[in-house]
Amino acid sequence: MLEDDFGREVSGVRVSLTDRCNFDCVYCHNEGLGDTRGPMDPRDDEMTADEVVRFLEVAHEFDVGKVKFTGGEPMLRQDLEEIVRRTPDGMEVSLTTNGTFLPGRAEDLVDAGLERVNVSQDALDPEAFAEVTQSGAYDKVIEGVHAAVDAGLDPVKLNMVVFEHTAGYVEEMVEHVADNEGLQLQLIQYMPELTGRPEWNIDIQRVHDWLADIADEVETREMHNRNRYWVGGTADESGGMVEIVDPVENPQFCANCHRVRVTHEGYLKGCLNRNDDLRSMGEMTKDEIRETFRETVANRVPYYGEYMVRDDDGEWEINDEYVGNVQA
Repeated sequence: MLEDDFGREVSGVRVSLTDRCNFDCVYCHNEGLGDTRGPMDPRDDEMTADEVVRFLEVAHEFDVGKVKFTGGEPMLRQDLEEIVRRTPDGMEVSLTTNGTFLPGRAEDLVDAGLERVNVSQDALDPEAFAEVTQSGAYDKVIEGVHAAVDAGLDPVKLNMVVFEHTAGYVEEMVEHVADNEGLQLQLIQYMPELTGRPEWNIDIQRVHDWLADIADEVETREMHNRNRYWVGGTADESGGMVEIVDPVENPQFCANCHRVRVTHEGYLKGCLNRNDDLRSMGEMTKDEIRETFRETVANRVPYYGEYMVRDDDGEWEINDEYVGNVQA
């Protein structure tokens, strides 16, 4: 297993299969929906199934044990089942999706080898959901969650971005997963630096404090140093699990990151927040992939605490040591 200069082993990869999405969520840093006619073959700028599998085979050589397929909306790729099926044996396969295409495909994905799924759901009220996602697909998402549970993908983890528009829905969502076996909740901190709307930000620590007050059990995961709160019962008593993903201004989160990301175009990046560390895998021969993967891991830098550091006034600023020293 490869390790960067900060002692962080790379045990997982996130692979974007497309930047297209059939939602237009107000908090998303992508602009526009792209071609959303439905599941289709990969576009010219998207990695083919062969290229994705070739990368995963190389990652598996370095003892990477987990892959999460993301987008955009990865289920806009009609070859998703093929990619999952061809993922190297022993590599855990998960998926992040908005859920609209899970009805009718969840069982096939499980048959292909999918083990876990995250479904984006920012509100339980259809009108609130439509306001946040700019989509009228609420009923389809709910159907997709049920399809995933029925297909054996439980617990299905619901992803909820917490910001000004959704903060009022958190309590209801926590009660929802506590009352419904087979569901978990992942509260994702809003990242104003990626969206350009800092006025939408809220203090995520208030959510931590509230959950700590009502939780029956609290644990901290090694990955990203994330907190998990069990509500309505402990882990052993099938309580509802709520996890907070809070990377913003959080050096502990970055110090415990063990993932490398792959863009839909076939670029490796060591950090989700940075675009100045992209490395092309060229024609994606296995030798090129191995070399690029080694370089990417060797040059990984924790975003907060190293790449971003506090100045004399306590404000975050880019550390000049890591600017301009990456070659794509």
